[in-house]
Amino acid sequence: MTAYANTVIRRGAGYWWGSFVSMLRFDLVSLRNELMAVAVLQVLMGAGMAIIYGFYFEEIPEVVATYIVTGTPALAIVPVGMALVPGVVMQHKFDDTYDFLWSLPVPRLAIAASNFVLFTGIALPGVAMSLLVAAWRYDIDLAVSWSIVPAVLLAALMANSVGFGFAHAIPEPRVTNLIVNVIIFLVLLFSPVAFPISNFPDWFASVHRGLPFFHMANVVRGGLTEGLVDGLAASYAVLGLWMVGSWVVVAWVVSRRR
Repeated sequence: MTAYANTVIRRGAGYWWGSFVSMLRFDLVSLRNELMAVAVLQVLMGAGMAIIYGFYFEEIPEVVATYIVTGTPALAIVPVGMALVPGVVMQHKFDDTYDFLWSLPVPRLAIAASNFVLFTGIALPGVAMSLLVAAWRYDIDLAVSWSIVPAVLLAALMANSVGFGFAHAIPEPRVTNLIVNVIIFLVLLFSPVAFPISNFPDWFASVHRGLPFFHMANVVRGGLTEGLVDGLAASYAVLGLWMVGSWVVVAWVVSRRR
């Protein structure tokens, strides 16, 4: 009877929630030294890029400035979801602690959920700061609506899902690092985040309508302005598909590990 009394039941909603909370604490402590660097990186990527655009032209029309300002949240989300998230996974692989994490006595989806919640929470302050700095720089009055909340959350979760998915699915961390750098380069220079997608040639615009970056900026811009963008339903659908697809990859990676 004593042996049975000391048995820990490792199943059920209570056990899963306890495991999730424990992993969230573990991840937060593990990243405590990187949080300040992440905040600086987000502001540089978001507000920094927006401010640099202003140096190219002596005068910027209000509609152009509005596009630049409302593109900063997407620019701030990308370094967390598609650089920090895979970077943490790569570091575990380089340090040979990757298998240790998977061996912890917690549900594996609790590990994934902890990552998603933590990195989404990390992204939000940088998004707000970048937007405020850019709006101040260009003196833009935004028409903020309730839809900004699901827009930012979906964009952040999608970015985290993609970064988490390909970082775990690719065995070689050096290949992951190459993909991260290509994504950052693509977003900064060749994505319709801070300007209309109509500025692109038709073929390039079609490519971006299948990628998530334009749609991230589109849904966020829709929550910050009135009548500036259209096709919001399609953008939400594309972001949702990218997020679900990434979760499928994560579930496959989780299920095949022993």
